[in-house]
Amino acid sequence: MSKVLYYTTKVGGNPVKKFIESLQEKQQRKIIRILTQIQIYGLVTAIPHTKKLTGTSLWEIRILGKDNLRVLYVTVLDDSILLLNGFSKKAEKTPLKEIDVALLRLKDWLQIKNQH
Repeated sequence: MSKVLYYTTKVGGNPVKKFIESLQEKQQRKIIRILTQIQIYGLVTAIPHTKKLTGTSLWEIRILGKDNLRVLYVTVLDDSILLLNGFSKKAEKTPLKEIDVALLRLKDWLQIKNQH
């Protein structure tokens, strides 16, 4: 079993949840199905849907096909993942802008975590 954590802003915003809720119902179900698999069976079950982003600590959950959605995350502790950013992928490569957003959120999360 793994925990799925959502990055939240200092004022309580949840950008990944907001992204998922903005999608069509079918797209939402695809992402939620993978996240549920991770929670119940662990990250190993999501391997066909995940990919390491070279040169970063980030991984991406990939929804392929015409949807082409991505959710960027990092592993925290041994049994948890932290969802940082979600977006629709239009280009071949993951846009640097989306990677930068995820890395800034990770930095923010680590600062908040270290204050507690």
